[in-house]
Amino acid sequence: MASMRFLAILKRTQSLTADAILTRTYHSKSKTVKSDLLSRISPLGDPKISLTPVLDKWVEEGNKAKNFNLQRAIRSLRARKRYGQALEVAEWMSGKGINTLSPSDHAVQLDLIGRVRGLESAESYFRNLDDKDKVDKTYGALLNCYVREGLVEKSLDHMQKMKELGFASTSLNYNDLMSLYANTGQPEKVPDVLLEMKENGVTPNIFSYRICMSSFAARSDLGAVDKILEEMENQPHISMDWITYSTAASIYIKAGLKEKALACLKKCEEEVNKNANALGYNHLISLYASLGNKDEIIRLWGLSKAKCQKQFNRDYITMLGSLVKLGEFEEAEKLLQEWESSCETYDSRVPNVLLIGYCQKGLIEKAEAMLRDIGKRQKTVTPNSWSIMAEGYVNKQNMEKAFQCMKEAVNVASENKGWRPKPNLISVILSWLGDNGDVEEVEAFVSSLETVVQKNREMYRTLIKAYIRGGKEVDGLLESMKADKIDIDEETKTILGSRQEECLVV
Repeated sequence: MASMRFLAILKRTQSLTADAILTRTYHSKSKTVKSDLLSRISPLGDPKISLTPVLDKWVEEGNKAKNFNLQRAIRSLRARKRYGQALEVAEWMSGKGINTLSPSDHAVQLDLIGRVRGLESAESYFRNLDDKDKVDKTYGALLNCYVREGLVEKSLDHMQKMKELGFASTSLNYNDLMSLYANTGQPEKVPDVLLEMKENGVTPNIFSYRICMSSFAARSDLGAVDKILEEMENQPHISMDWITYSTAASIYIKAGLKEKALACLKKCEEEVNKNANALGYNHLISLYASLGNKDEIIRLWGLSKAKCQKQFNRDYITMLGSLVKLGEFEEAEKLLQEWESSCETYDSRVPNVLLIGYCQKGLIEKAEAMLRDIGKRQKTVTPNSWSIMAEGYVNKQNMEKAFQCMKEAVNVASENKGWRPKPNLISVILSWLGDNGDVEEVEAFVSSLETVVQKNREMYRTLIKAYIRGGKEVDGLLESMKADKIDIDEETKTILGSRQEECLVV
């Protein structure tokens, strides 16, 4: 319930400035109402909103900018991946001299700088630290930056220096290296890191084992997966969780080892039931759907509803996706009706699951009827929904309808800032339009398309083809291409050459 209220607040406030939000939320009849700092920051989810005015206002109102509250805000923002705002709070603290930064504070700030401003800025920050602050935590933060960028050589050199300084003493550092190898296509090197950990007296944690287990799966070494799972279960310091069993089940399902997958799913469910974990139920439902087991996904959905206080949009997305995967469209339609009658925040991603399913099964007319019905009830259909329809019609080779749907998508995109159409889908539609659309129609579509994607060679190419077919001069288009610094490639030259040939024939 609380997260739903948060989403509603977020939707209402995204277009406002931070100062306006503060005025609306925290002032009533010219009287300031004190509130928790985090409750002021949380709704300001738009990354364009600066938190500095919020922090300054907090102090102006007579509140104390305590280190505890600010650190709590930074942790919350990082957890929500609002890294830019987290860094802003951290630097505001430093600028105000609120507290002396500890090595842990420096490590957090270094990590945030790497995420927001890039690796060079993170390295510069590290170099400028006092020697007393260059400890295991700050070294580890820089290692994490290198790993995140996939820089193998730099990561290994930095890790070696950490070993020489006695700073490579935690599982976190070795986990970083294992993740590095896993993410750079070298899964065969992951087990060696686990072995090195043990040899160096560093105890692997559950994440260490999980990374290693996935690396064996990537190499199709299922026997090693069995052994690593057994080793984990026999370690007294490892508390097995549903995520680990879910990971193992997924590995076995992909390998076609149904019995082993079912055994892991049973253990996974035992762990999920302990805390009535909604996300855990979602994973179980998806995995049973991969096994084609409708009875189990229905049972688990009922269990989730009984044990969890409320089903959120993400839960319905998972369940709808599972039913669609099994081709149970009648059940999916009933579930969608249930969601529509109970949802507090309309999320187009929920009906889009069924929309995609219809299109994939070739039930395109049913999909469009559903979309039109949504439009009547919700007034505006999202551009992504229209784009799904456009792709469905492309797959049915009905390009006229695909074009009409894409026009709808682009037309409503102004109300969905940040939406971008799939490049491949646009390419197919532009290619067809260049060969079939009349000049005015092509011009209008390309003009509207410029509101969601930057004008490119493909768009010019479509215009050129339409102009040639319509007997219209293309010199102006070529000048515009030059002004936009778009070179005329070979394909465009071929199109222009065909125009010259036609002129010679005439």
